[in-house]
Amino acid sequence: MVPCMQTEVLDPARPRFRAHGAFHRDIKARVEAWLAQPGHAARDVPAMYVKTTVIALWFAASWALLVFAADSWWLAGLLAVSLGMAVATIGSAVMHDANHSAYSRHPLVNRAVAWSLDAMGASSHIWKTKHNAAHHTWTNLDAHDDDLHVGPFARLTAEQPLRPWHRFQHLYMWGLYGFLHPKWVFFDDFANLLSGRVGNHRIERPSRTDLLLLWAGKATFLVWALAIPLSLHDVGPVLACWLLASVTTGVTLSVTFQLAHCVEDAEFPTVAADGRIERDFAEHQLATTVDFAPGNPIVTWLAGGLNYQVEHHLFPKVCHLHYPAIAVIVAQTAKEHGVRHRVTPTLFAAILSHYRMLRRLGTPAAAAAPQAVCAV
Repeated sequence: MVPCMQTEVLDPARPRFRAHGAFHRDIKARVEAWLAQPGHAARDVPAMYVKTTVIALWFAASWALLVFAADSWWLAGLLAVSLGMAVATIGSAVMHDANHSAYSRHPLVNRAVAWSLDAMGASSHIWKTKHNAAHHTWTNLDAHDDDLHVGPFARLTAEQPLRPWHRFQHLYMWGLYGFLHPKWVFFDDFANLLSGRVGNHRIERPSRTDLLLLWAGKATFLVWALAIPLSLHDVGPVLACWLLASVTTGVTLSVTFQLAHCVEDAEFPTVAADGRIERDFAEHQLATTVDFAPGNPIVTWLAGGLNYQVEHHLFPKVCHLHYPAIAVIVAQTAKEHGVRHRVTPTLFAAILSHYRMLRRLGTPAAAAAPQAVCAV
């Protein structure tokens, strides 16, 4: 249940974790024992199907009211924000489980639910390489975790060059996060598909079915997001509402992922010249990943349990509704083995920590510091 996910790395010095240690064995055994108890099934959790229905109704209601009922600028704005939040929650709380095979024990159900990402405009096929394989395996390793790279816009690890504008990145990156969704939909998917790679990792060659689902998703997105609204309203209001919804989606998703790996408490290990990593896979995940706001039920619901990121990285094929209970097991087991279980207690504290890290990495004094910060 603690898989070391593999993907083909083009870098000749392929990273290698140490052999699994006692902590890895114990946490795996304890969580598997908990999952074996009645009512603790890892997948096909009834409450997850209910949650999916609620989120789908939220999305449909926000879109329908925005397109067919909004009669003032302030109501349209509120509904656009609601729509953007719903799209983000589909990504974090529905698609995310399905793409990790944590939604159902039936592959076809997982694939169908994962296609919700395609319907929101982004390719679930490419996401599997970028997120499931590269990020989950090589978390916070600069040369291998593609989430660490956003080009020249920000200095996100101490190993990347410092540019003059980076001294302001702790201010402007929050705005740039809002463009995650349109960049993903209209640029990243096509660039990754044409190059056949995500960073240093080859994308699994898409089948005809994969390509059909990808293009069907792009078409579906364009129809509900732009074609239908443009058939009923003027271009200006439609584009304004679409941009507001898209920015809301981007900021929500970006911040959710940043606060788990991109805070002061997270480590960013280096890989030895021969590819060795000093920890085993499980200990590496606890060093590079931080839970945040674990006692906040609203954050947990909206984030799809991704505020329990430690538990997600250890058990990605388990439904996120189990993460709060699994976190208790992880914390106790980590304490017994002297492994640190990192937690930021509140959402606000996590946001401040990410802000401070961006600010520090943007200063000349941090140019040679052995620290890093990651990005979506």
